[in-house]
Amino acid sequence: MFESNAVKKQLNRDTTQNTNKLPIKVLQFGEGNFLRAFVDYAFQVLNKELNYNAGIAVVQPLDNGLVPILNQQDGLYTLFLNGVKKGEKIQEIELITNIVKGVNTYTHFDDYVALARIESLEFVISNTTEAGIEYVDTDTILMRPPNSFPAKLTVLLYERYSYFKGDTSKGLTIIPCELINYNADTLKEILLKLADLWQLEEGYKNWLTSSCSFHNTLVDRIVPGYPRNEIEEYNSKLDYQDNLMVTAEPFFLWVIEGDEKLKAKLPFHKTNLDVKIVADMQPYRTRKVRILNGAHTALVPFSILFGNETVKETLDNPFTEDFVTKVIFDEINPTLPMEKEELDIFAEEILDRFRNPFIKHQLSDIALNSVSKFKVRVLPSLLEYVELNKKLPVHLTFSLACLIRFYKKEWQERILPINDTKDIVLYFETIWKSNDLNNVVKQTLSNLDFWEQDLNNVSGLSEALVFALNEIENNGIEIGFTNFKNHYRS
Repeated sequence: MFESNAVKKQLNRDTTQNTNKLPIKVLQFGEGNFLRAFVDYAFQVLNKELNYNAGIAVVQPLDNGLVPILNQQDGLYTLFLNGVKKGEKIQEIELITNIVKGVNTYTHFDDYVALARIESLEFVISNTTEAGIEYVDTDTILMRPPNSFPAKLTVLLYERYSYFKGDTSKGLTIIPCELINYNADTLKEILLKLADLWQLEEGYKNWLTSSCSFHNTLVDRIVPGYPRNEIEEYNSKLDYQDNLMVTAEPFFLWVIEGDEKLKAKLPFHKTNLDVKIVADMQPYRTRKVRILNGAHTALVPFSILFGNETVKETLDNPFTEDFVTKVIFDEINPTLPMEKEELDIFAEEILDRFRNPFIKHQLSDIALNSVSKFKVRVLPSLLEYVELNKKLPVHLTFSLACLIRFYKKEWQERILPINDTKDIVLYFETIWKSNDLNNVVKQTLSNLDFWEQDLNNVSGLSEALVFALNEIENNGIEIGFTNFKNHYRS
């Protein structure tokens, strides 16, 4: 799987003189690229800057994984942070040293259960993908191991409760990082359902709810992972052989719901790392969905029809860059209930991320399920702009026109990279057969399966989309948008 280099020494604690193992404070479910470039990096910052002294035990939640390689390297690996900060291209290299051990639940189940008895253990962190936080009623406490992540975690928590005889001071702080909203609340609910399914005593359930704490999170960092296509270049920067090196962008944001007690446990506020422990993370989630994801979704059909292939190309071209910038600063940000300065700083960081020369983000990849993405990420900004300003947002309206035109499939003698459900693709095929722009717009806006509302009721929207589509067909994207903007801006 990984390239070898016989000339270099193998990465381990002896060859790098990192022989001091830290006490295990963190139990981490998942050994993949994201956790190693995000959570493990965050705790390394705490250790280096505040002498936090936190070691991590990594649990491999699936049968096949990286724990054997991780253990061969004594938990060590190299993190490359590649990107742009304030227009300057940067690369930072960090040897991550805080993983103490890796455990495969499928081959060393007893070692996994033994982690529950570690006195110094305080935190459980996870990223088992969105599908990982699921209730599986066929799991049992006698399985070695159970299939699902929540069931594996229940085995461990029940062992800790039993071993320490319900000691309230031995509860754990549980911080899932899976990309679902209310991830900790969902996990807690499943853990309680499993306790009922397995008929565990009330004392355990009381300990789980009162002695353990659960914290919803938002995580944000692009992690391309192992640089397979540029491995020779990356190897040339190291004097050891690393089979688990990982690349990531410099941008880092971790929002955790919690109180002053959690801040005392995790004093990230004393570092320069952007970890926000807040009472309610939803405004930050909305900010990310509307600005980062919303801008992504708004630019894709527009930029593809213009002729770009990547996000970076979109930001490198003056015309498409201006469009994206105005989408964010003029039409999305003013609809969000946060301080303008904070929103603008976040938006500038987003644009730096879009320009990152180390990440080739194909527009065709982002085009997956564009209709449902537009509904969740872009439509709320469009509708709130109308509500606040009593007029249509020019750029977001034109973006919606581009989305409708994109689903016609063909553009200037090329097939467009549509990737959506069969029902949605077939719907657009059907309504585009007539080439009647008024009908296409009316049918698109009235589709309740798309929008959960009839957008024909938005004042002036259907007429503006017909105007925009007519301009796109006759004049292309650049001239078409210029004409549209001149017609509709007040």
